[in-house]
Amino acid sequence: MPPEAPREREQPRRWWNERGIKSVLIACSVALLVHLIPLFLPRNTPEQDLALAKVIPDAAQRVRVLKELKENPKATGADLREAAELVQEGAPLDAYELAKEAERRAPREVETQLLLARVCHGQRMTRCEEESLTKAVELAPGDPRAALLRADFAERDGDLAGALKAVEEAYGKAPGEAGVGVRYGRMLSEAGRGEEAIQVLRKLEGVLGRARVWVEEGLVRAAQGRMKEAKELFAKAVKEEPGLVMGHYHLGMAAYRVGEVEEAEEALREADRLNMSDMRPLSALCEIQRQTGRMDDMRATRMDLERRFPERMDAVRSACRTP
Repeated sequence: MPPEAPREREQPRRWWNERGIKSVLIACSVALLVHLIPLFLPRNTPEQDLALAKVIPDAAQRVRVLKELKENPKATGADLREAAELVQEGAPLDAYELAKEAERRAPREVETQLLLARVCHGQRMTRCEEESLTKAVELAPGDPRAALLRADFAERDGDLAGALKAVEEAYGKAPGEAGVGVRYGRMLSEAGRGEEAIQVLRKLEGVLGRARVWVEEGLVRAAQGRMKEAKELFAKAVKEEPGLVMGHYHLGMAAYRVGEVEEAEEALREADRLNMSDMRPLSALCEIQRQTGRMDDMRATRMDLERRFPERMDAVRSACRTP
């Protein structure tokens, strides 16, 4: 009898192990079935195809679902554009075909031409890109988006003169639009035309507010090497608007460059406090601590970064390098 006891104890253990494995397999099968069911359900509207594609993690399967929209008479130009954008990164040629179908069904939509220009630029289809941008301008002569897109392409290709020309064109069409004006001012500054940049930026005070304009002016002065003036402008900006995160950030950077380390750290910590989802202020603080030889403080800052941004560890290691 005693020798049989171990086998008696092993039987229920094996039974529970087998039962546990079966439970796991059943759960996995149910989960798989839940994900597969939508693929076999009848889909009558483009909205259903688009909603399904957004939750499909596999790029190839997503393309198979969305390619069907080209044959769906219910799909609008907007539906086909959205489908093209969903597959553009992984299947640019399919994105091109979807965008061309959108153009066929709704030939007078500027958004389709802008999308086509992006797809064609990514595939180095220069003629297609130029034709799409030209059509976009013809459809909406006063719309700055085609010029801004041309500027994006020029910047990516390293053609800063071409980018500035395109942004200048966009500014001529929409001088009161904040995003266009700020971009034009920054590009003028980058081109060494700082005084012109400041004149452009000051015209945006009614849209941006004084504090934001002072920050932009400060960036121009910093680019000119006039760091004390830049610091004064950033300080004015945060006094005017204490919650202006980038004002505190740039104040911290300028203060450090003029040798005021304590003020720099205080400003960077305030920028971090105001927006704890942005790792730039703490990254800059870490670099200041490294350059000033305060290794214990630097390690503490790095630990804080690692704790708050665990999903961005490579960026943390790059921004806050320990010796």
